[in-house]
Amino acid sequence: MRNGLYPKLAARGMGQNHRFFVPYLLALAGLTAAFYVMSALCADPGVLEMRGFAYVMVMMQIGMFVAGVLSTVLLLYINSFLMKQRKKELGLYNILGMGKGNIALIQCWESLYTALLGIGGGLALGVILHKLATVALVSLLQFSIPFHSSFSLPAMLKTAVFFGLLLLLALVLNLFRVRLSRPIELLHGGNVGEKEPRTRWLMAVIGALCLGAGYFIAVVTKDPAVAMGLYFIAVLLVIIGTYCLFTAGSIALLKLLRKNKGFYYQTGHFIGISGMLYRMKRNAVGLANICILSTMVMVMISGTLALYLGQGEIIAAQYPANLNMTVSFDPAQGQDLDPDGATSLVNRFAREQGVPVTGVGAAEYLHFNVLANPATGRLEVGAQGENTDRRALYLLTAQGYAALTGGGAPSLQPGEAAVCGALPAGFGPSLTIQGIDGGKEVGDPQSLMSVETLPEIEYFRTTFDMNEPLCLVVADRTVLDRLWELQNQALGNYAADLTAVVLVDLACTNEEELALVDAWSESSISEGFFDGTGSWDYWRVDSRAEMAVDGYAMAGGFLFLGILLGVIFLMATVLIIYYKQVSEGYEDQGRFEIMRQVGLSRREVKSSIRSQVLLVFFLPIAVAAIHILFDFNLVARMLTMFGVRSVMTVALCTGGTLLAFLGVYAVVYLLTARTYYKIVR
Repeated sequence: MRNGLYPKLAARGMGQNHRFFVPYLLALAGLTAAFYVMSALCADPGVLEMRGFAYVMVMMQIGMFVAGVLSTVLLLYINSFLMKQRKKELGLYNILGMGKGNIALIQCWESLYTALLGIGGGLALGVILHKLATVALVSLLQFSIPFHSSFSLPAMLKTAVFFGLLLLLALVLNLFRVRLSRPIELLHGGNVGEKEPRTRWLMAVIGALCLGAGYFIAVVTKDPAVAMGLYFIAVLLVIIGTYCLFTAGSIALLKLLRKNKGFYYQTGHFIGISGMLYRMKRNAVGLANICILSTMVMVMISGTLALYLGQGEIIAAQYPANLNMTVSFDPAQGQDLDPDGATSLVNRFAREQGVPVTGVGAAEYLHFNVLANPATGRLEVGAQGENTDRRALYLLTAQGYAALTGGGAPSLQPGEAAVCGALPAGFGPSLTIQGIDGGKEVGDPQSLMSVETLPEIEYFRTTFDMNEPLCLVVADRTVLDRLWELQNQALGNYAADLTAVVLVDLACTNEEELALVDAWSESSISEGFFDGTGSWDYWRVDSRAEMAVDGYAMAGGFLFLGILLGVIFLMATVLIIYYKQVSEGYEDQGRFEIMRQVGLSRREVKSSIRSQVLLVFFLPIAVAAIHILFDFNLVARMLTMFGVRSVMTVALCTGGTLLAFLGVYAVVYLLTARTYYKIVR
């Protein structure tokens, strides 16, 4: 047999099976392009020159790993589907005189064509998309990145080798299947059916228990740190429960519907239920895959979008001025900051750098954790208890409140306090702060009477403390000193220092602000630089512009990765749906032909098709929406660890993502339903 025949047979086979190969090639090209984009961003020298480059590098590396795993699973799944659909064709080659070695050569040529078209086209597409991706990333990060050329040879080689190995693995599996099969098995391989599955009650019960446990964890978890630790456990339980219930629970439901004679013996219901029950095990796994992938897409995009949109609120709250200079000092060491000296130093240094200062203010506060003990009704320092009862207690003077918020100072007498926000349930107006060491009371309890309620101070509200903040404004520094002494007795070496924050407003650009911070870092190591500012442990300078760079580098990187992986997961969902519909269409083609021959009208056929497709399509998305509903609390709690405390922002992002996904899902439904009907018609 001439060697030139094999390439022709391979090309002809791919052309005749274009309904299967075209989506496969498109998926391979899309996955290749996405992998190349992330790899090229990691390899771009310009990324290493930007501020916050570590966030972008980590995000892209995580994305490459996830995309690589998903690409492996998805391409092997599609390859398995293609082999099942082409067994009859390969069996015919075998019967007509071709040996398994000849069939292997045809498959090798098909793999070569697939690599050239899929990987080659994907790399070309990736070079183009890399340009768009860099523009999108710069827009999300909100600062310039000195990107280099969109063509990266190392990234191209890495991508080509990875996907080449995947195609080689698929080819080896195909050759192994053909080698183990007999010609008659290949000829009838596409027509092998399944027995009606049994109702597996044990699996259904396990699925219900796993799903219930996952939902329970998601709903009752309140502590953000616990939410972060339990999230993946809850996700695993929900995934197991979804697969078990789709596989076992759906069979039980279909059999119950079949027992309902009035419902079952209708043309559309009879065909739809009996057809799905006939091969429910395979269908159920496919539906569960669609449900899980849909949930992943929506959680990924909504969570990263909420994190990104919350950055503006976080930065504005955390940085009421251009520069936040945090100074920590320990009264036990005889330390005390001189606010006037600190203000003079800041004004003098900014003037020397040519940056105008429009305002300087200083606020002193004390921060330590307490247990809002519901049994004693006290705020206990050093006590052990439930995480949900713990509070991050912030205490500041009335003068400090005015400096930190820009509002008026409340009029307070010694022993009085103003509450910023709300007290824990069951507490107030009289508050007692007690020290606890080893379960025993230490120090003199301090009593405060809540006489005024003020708005929450966002500066404390959006910190990355895992405990809910509680802020009290007291009369003066003397009260702070007494409370510092109390927590020092209770916590010992773990006691908190007093803190002063110097807020500096500047009239300059972000670049000038960053340059000023760099100059401060260089000058502050000089001897005598801090003379006249008192004594203290450390002096840290935080810049609003620098926080914006880091914050948007992290959040923008997360959102970029979320969108990119979301598109990949969506691609996988669409392909699974498409191939599932095509496979079922060819399997149902003969059955519907028999139904028409025994008197079923075209309208009745179309109605039964619509009934099946609606059930197959909207059951997974309905369950995915329920997963999202129960998952909302857990995601919202975890986002608080990143400073996003606005539940409304998270809710709007979740709802918007769900509606957008439903729109895309509806389009996929219309397209695949049309494909299915064309096949069975």
